[in-house]
Amino acid sequence: MTRLLFHEDAYLAHAPAKVVGHTPEGGVILNQSIFYATGGGQPGDSGRLTWGNASLDIATCLKGDDGDLVLVPAAPDPLPPVGTWVEQSLDWSRRLRHMRVHTALHLLSVVIPLPVSGGSIAPDKGRLDFDMPDSPNDKDALEIALNDLIAQDLQVSETWITDEELRANPGLVKTMSVMPPMGSGKVRLVQIGNATQQIDLQPCGGTHVRRTGEIGQVRLGKITKKGAQNRRVYIHLT
Repeated sequence: MTRLLFHEDAYLAHAPAKVVGHTPEGGVILNQSIFYATGGGQPGDSGRLTWGNASLDIATCLKGDDGDLVLVPAAPDPLPPVGTWVEQSLDWSRRLRHMRVHTALHLLSVVIPLPVSGGSIAPDKGRLDFDMPDSPNDKDALEIALNDLIAQDLQVSETWITDEELRANPGLVKTMSVMPPMGSGKVRLVQIGNATQQIDLQPCGGTHVRRTGEIGQVRLGKITKKGAQNRRVYIHLT
């Protein structure tokens, strides 16, 4: 099982790793990864592997079998041999924008306290789909409330609970269609705020900034109808 370095420190842009396998499709499996694998609406990271005088550009990272993460090369270039130690380097600018957008979407779920039926993250924008039959009356007020939470520079941290604790507290789950991954015995929670001023707490495996002030000001974009009961709400980094 690949060690998830991005859960230990989402700000790691470089780290060594050992190649422990190749996939039949030409992917690379490392013993530990700073590359986030596509999931939860967040794209997989891109970047580069280097070893000796060679390098390999990585287009994305995907979840493989048995807890392994698979790095997908950007081109069919020679792979580092199994057993080789490589240096991982992220496209850090892209990853940081994903982190800013992802954290902003958690705050969007606070200012629009309705069940979430879907979501997606891109480098400069993101969206959530809400169980919202009617469009909000005051879009400007939502944008002001969202930017006010960001400007409070709230701490973003994580904690872990057991599968049983999550089952006993179903209200922690905001997503209607997708349950957080369970089965390993523990579930990661992302908290915004602290014990005396907790703004949000929900299961999430994605990467986030350390404080909401790092998000910067955002703009509320289009709100579109997606079926009788759903509205899609976009946010944009500015």
